[in-house]
Amino acid sequence: MVHHTMNTSNTSAPSASSNSKVMAGRSGGGSGWRGWLAACIVGSLLVACSSVPMPPRAPVDVPGAVDTGPLPPALQRGKSLWTPVRWSELPGWGQDSLHEAWNAWLRGCEKPVAGHAGLCAEARPLAIATPDEQRAWIERRFQPYRVVEPNGSLPQGLLTGYYEPILGASRLPSASHRTPLYAPPAGLRTGQPWYSRKDIDTLPAAQAALQGKAIAWLADPIDALILQIQGSGRLDITEPDGRQRQVRVAFAAHNGQPYQSVGRWLLDQGAIREASWEAIKTWAAQNPRRVNDMLWSNPRTVFFREEALSELDARFGPRGAQGVPLTPGRSIAVDPQSIPYGTPVWLATQGSALNQQKLVLAQDTGGAIVGAVRADLFTGWGGWTDPAYQLAGKLKQPLQLWALWPR
Repeated sequence: MVHHTMNTSNTSAPSASSNSKVMAGRSGGGSGWRGWLAACIVGSLLVACSSVPMPPRAPVDVPGAVDTGPLPPALQRGKSLWTPVRWSELPGWGQDSLHEAWNAWLRGCEKPVAGHAGLCAEARPLAIATPDEQRAWIERRFQPYRVVEPNGSLPQGLLTGYYEPILGASRLPSASHRTPLYAPPAGLRTGQPWYSRKDIDTLPAAQAALQGKAIAWLADPIDALILQIQGSGRLDITEPDGRQRQVRVAFAAHNGQPYQSVGRWLLDQGAIREASWEAIKTWAAQNPRRVNDMLWSNPRTVFFREEALSELDARFGPRGAQGVPLTPGRSIAVDPQSIPYGTPVWLATQGSALNQQKLVLAQDTGGAIVGAVRADLFTGWGGWTDPAYQLAGKLKQPLQLWALWPR
């Protein structure tokens, strides 16, 4: 999926997911009820979650790797260099709840990286293995590499977060719901500029081209902008007959215009001191006549497609750029020229929002996610007061990454 990190000061183009701090954000670490639910689903439903005790299982014989001997050569990537290290060099290795990441790993195995299909076949039955068996298998089958700059220097990595917003919507326009979310118009060509955001709001020709293309209507134009920056979201939608249901809207296309940060626009004018959505919404409430000027400072508009949300789909995030559903706290967006999609990655970060060392999967990308050690953590889904948004909005802190690659 394509998303923009929630860090508002960013000026690069969005990908279908993004951050909550008008440019950064996502919920934490696969813990809590979402992490438990995710662990219960295990892609192909290998094991049911229940209070009924499982019968005794014979131990799996998976001897770990001996962390001695010569290391393999470094691997050169487009925007990074991978330098081999010992497992003992990974901070916190052996202390993570690996089963929480296993579900994300198995979802990634739906579209495995080249050369990983055999490993995926081995990983599936290990979904119900013990943590020691899972760790031993990883150590035996993978070599850890520290991800650094192409010249070998250690970068000042950056971790931000993104989430999937849940917003109220109406199928039809009304006095309270006047901001449309559009499906792609006919004649839209990838890579060719179409009407700008201001044109769409003001030009009859643009409005005629979008006639009948509205998927839903929102009450707040800033919520619509947030949804476009995140690239995907859920709508609690009211149908014309009064029924209410939840659907997902996913990134389908954009208008070919450059992405500009509205937070950066407000900061440059001295209108706000912090590029957060709370600050932007407060400013908008105090300056209603200038809201359009702020919105129009970002000429890019994102178009969506509506997706049905089954009970299973609702327990995962939207599909990332790898083409598999994202897992809260265990899926990251990366620069694919630094780390290929589907790669298991050991992540270490310490800051005011998050202090964790854990296994994650590279399953998405974003317009602002560029460079060797740059990641956006998918924190989950929710509204303004939910943990997924709160963490996504706060995450902007140092990062270290180690790619795990088959031996």
